[in-house]
Amino acid sequence: MTFRGSYTVCVTPFTAEGQVDLEALRGYVDWQIDEGVHGLIPLGSTGEFLSLTREERTAVAETVITQAAGRVPVLIGTAAEWTDEAVSLSREAEALGADGVMLVPPYYSSPTDAELVVHFTRVAEALSIPVMLYNNPFTANVDLSAALVGRLSEVDNISYIKDTSKNVHRMTELLEACQGRMTVFAGYYPWESYLAGAEGYSSVMSNIAPKLSAQMFDRTVDGSGEGRQLYVKSLPLINALAGDLYVSATKAAMQMTGRPMGDPRPPRLPLPEAKRAELAAILSELGLLAEA
Repeated sequence: MTFRGSYTVCVTPFTAEGQVDLEALRGYVDWQIDEGVHGLIPLGSTGEFLSLTREERTAVAETVITQAAGRVPVLIGTAAEWTDEAVSLSREAEALGADGVMLVPPYYSSPTDAELVVHFTRVAEALSIPVMLYNNPFTANVDLSAALVGRLSEVDNISYIKDTSKNVHRMTELLEACQGRMTVFAGYYPWESYLAGAEGYSSVMSNIAPKLSAQMFDRTVDGSGEGRQLYVKSLPLINALAGDLYVSATKAAMQMTGRPMGDPRPPRLPLPEAKRAELAAILSELGLLAEA
């Protein structure tokens, strides 16, 4: 199976009491697929994986995989600070039927390149499904350089990377370093990244506008020229969801568009009112407010 296109990095829904809402998650998966997304990635940063128990992570993974039922690929976020735990989570995801796993580097220990090679290699060697590296230096305190990713691309099963460095030139550096061994997904700036050689977009905005995010990819790669227009239309929303409050903003936007997924778990707080007004104006311009 080849991963390509707009993949939603899924929020985790919570009830009013703060419990994981698996029923809402099942409905969300069906809606996402009906809207045309090319894949789903639960339990990433936007999915608040660090705020879930091990049992809750298992329940979320199993629910998304089961509900998707092979209609689109599902990659499970299996990141952990301890290599053995990342291996265990990844093996569990494979056993549940995941099509791949996505791993951000250990986010507290600030590992060296040598340590990162050991970490990711041990996970990859434990699996028969692909590993997607996740480079997010703004939250993981580690920047996976193109040279390091080139080394990791020589490891069997490490075949994908989501790059959230906000540096579009990094796409070119990655592709050159990997020499065809790695497929690159953009974390930000999808249209420019597609033009630079990225073959996918790990999309936060797709939680709110999955059809728009998928169409942006389709209309860019089909040569119709509509991709840039859709991207410019999407940029205010992409930027509004890209700051420090990205989880709170994403959940606030979903509530405003009539698909509430609960508040984020503490220490995260609901989006401040001033930010909500700005976000509501963007959603109104896109015609996505529930009232519209």
